[in-house]
Amino acid sequence: MSFLAPLFLLGALGIALPVLFHLIRRSSKEHVPFSSLMFLQPSPPRVTRRSRLEHILLLLLRCLVLCLLALGFARPFFQKPILAGQSAQTNRKIVLLLDTSASMRREGLWAAAVAKSGEILRDTAPGDQVAVYTFDTRAHPFLSFEQWTAMNPGERAALTTERIAALKPGWAATHLGNALTAAAEAFTEADKSEQNPGPRRIVLISDLQEGARLDGLQGYDWPRGVEVQIEPVQPKRPTNAGLQWMQEAANSTAGPADPGLRIRVVNSANARREQFQIHWDGVAGAAPLDVYVPPNQSRIVQAPKLPPGATGERLVLTGDDDDFDNAVYILQSHAEQISVLYIGGEAEKDSTQPLYYLKRAFQQTRREDIAVKTSPSSTPFSPADLAGVRLLIATDQLSKNQIPSLQKFQADGGTIFFSMKNTAVAASIGRLAGVDGLAADEGSVTNYAMFGQIDFTHPLFAPFADPRFSDFTKIHFWKYRRLDTAKLPDTRILARFDNGDAALVEIPRGNGRLLILTSGWQPADSQLALSSKFVPLLYAILDLAGGIKAPPTQFHVGNEVNLADLAASSATRPVTILKPDGTQTEIPAGESRFAQTDMPGIYTVTSAQPPVSFAVNLDPAESRTAPLPIDELERLNVPLKARQIELTRQLDEKRRLHDTELENQQKLWRWLTLAALVVLLCETGVAGWLARRTTFQTGSSI
Repeated sequence: MSFLAPLFLLGALGIALPVLFHLIRRSSKEHVPFSSLMFLQPSPPRVTRRSRLEHILLLLLRCLVLCLLALGFARPFFQKPILAGQSAQTNRKIVLLLDTSASMRREGLWAAAVAKSGEILRDTAPGDQVAVYTFDTRAHPFLSFEQWTAMNPGERAALTTERIAALKPGWAATHLGNALTAAAEAFTEADKSEQNPGPRRIVLISDLQEGARLDGLQGYDWPRGVEVQIEPVQPKRPTNAGLQWMQEAANSTAGPADPGLRIRVVNSANARREQFQIHWDGVAGAAPLDVYVPPNQSRIVQAPKLPPGATGERLVLTGDDDDFDNAVYILQSHAEQISVLYIGGEAEKDSTQPLYYLKRAFQQTRREDIAVKTSPSSTPFSPADLAGVRLLIATDQLSKNQIPSLQKFQADGGTIFFSMKNTAVAASIGRLAGVDGLAADEGSVTNYAMFGQIDFTHPLFAPFADPRFSDFTKIHFWKYRRLDTAKLPDTRILARFDNGDAALVEIPRGNGRLLILTSGWQPADSQLALSSKFVPLLYAILDLAGGIKAPPTQFHVGNEVNLADLAASSATRPVTILKPDGTQTEIPAGESRFAQTDMPGIYTVTSAQPPVSFAVNLDPAESRTAPLPIDELERLNVPLKARQIELTRQLDEKRRLHDTELENQQKLWRWLTLAALVVLLCETGVAGWLARRTTFQTGSSI
């Protein structure tokens, strides 16, 4: 028997009162007239053995009434088991997601993850199906449902745990969103052959660090019936600090007072250390740098100075508990030398001529060192003059002895850009385009002309396709030359003036091209050189000519490297790459993509002449090791399994409702109350009979 309000059973303690009253014989309430008792001392009632045995039936009836009332108020009922629905342990499908990202390299995490995996696998029933996935930037199938089913049921958990224990965390970043969606899709594929799939659960074993990416979870349509169970693992020590290289922007200028490398040191929110040191690994004589970083903050500092003539490739952070993210690999990149040849005889400091603005448009940056060389329009070119030139710019008529060299320059893939400062330039354009007798005349301009039509699909204007940058109407042209483009072969007009005349023309020639601007950019002809579009337009022309090829200076683990950018790919022979651990990887001939950047360090393309190296570093997000709030996953509508406290509360609530329903059906309190009334009537009758008997005996004795 159970009770809804068991505290009312304490009311049964009231039976002590009738017992006490029956043990104590009180003075008689009847008074008999007698003479004076002033010289006698009153004696209190005494408890005698005989008094304990008097009126036992009356005592029992009174105690029974109190007990029945206490039982009735406690609302008793006979307990019945809760009818269980379909067992959650029958024919389950489980996808075990095991985090193998770089942050799992912290001390104690991987051992805890393996132990947690073993517990989950040992808890499976023979009818369950299990698949195991590891994940970092993406999910990797480790054990399929079919492979699990093919195992001996008694050995599945032990064999799978043994295989998991042989794994090790990698160096890639954590993309939790990809992993969860891939696990959900695994259920979708497995359920295609089943009409009534059983319970499906994703068990996530991870450190759940806040640097994990959750892309793709927002708005994801989760399959019905899938729940996610989170099994977090904790490191032995919470402190973690990381080292990151603050890479300079490619277009940032590099002056004589270049401050050098900048390094960011980040400290976790739950850290217990604040003092660190940065030093060059393997560089003798380089003094370390002390850094103070409070928890949940970061500091950007200059890298320690190298001794004169020394070079360093690896910066190391010391003073941290976990060293998986305490090294950064750096290759000092040098500005690429790019040559631009300008044909003309103007003075460089003459602000009325095109050369003045051209020199100031091309600036030296950390990635490019653009040198604008000049050559008179009457001097013939030697092979040395054109060697290494990426772009040739002309604004005036060329001499006849220069034409053959420039035609060969075009055939070899060079780009020649003409800005027509006068109509005489048309003859030189015609010779380079293979058209004799090409002429031009001055265009008709009322007040000013401006661009009226631009081909933003061409690579030259593609950087301006965004509506924020596509307005060229503020550039006014005072003069331009009208060119008969119908006579030029394979002409593509990239821009027209508002009256329909050609403004910018492209003519392919051999492997190269000829670009023609029918006006000048100097102030006498237009406002182009003074506009914000001039510099990016010149850089777009240089890029189109193949002049800007500065390769990336930094990659992250898991990034794909385009070896063609490093000038290391070959179409005739394989490419050999030496990895940081000393192993070599060979890329087949003709392929230029290298995706095996699976560890931080310096990679060297040994098959290139000379060998080319590039640095691969850990993703900075892996240093953000503070725990990810579970509320963030709930906000993204991840179907999380109810927590243990919530499960206990739900079970208690279900049991309470079940007990209330049973008590309401049985209503034993009514019978107990009726029994109490019956006993109370009996007690009243017995008490009255005893009272009459006592009175009769007293009267007879008197």
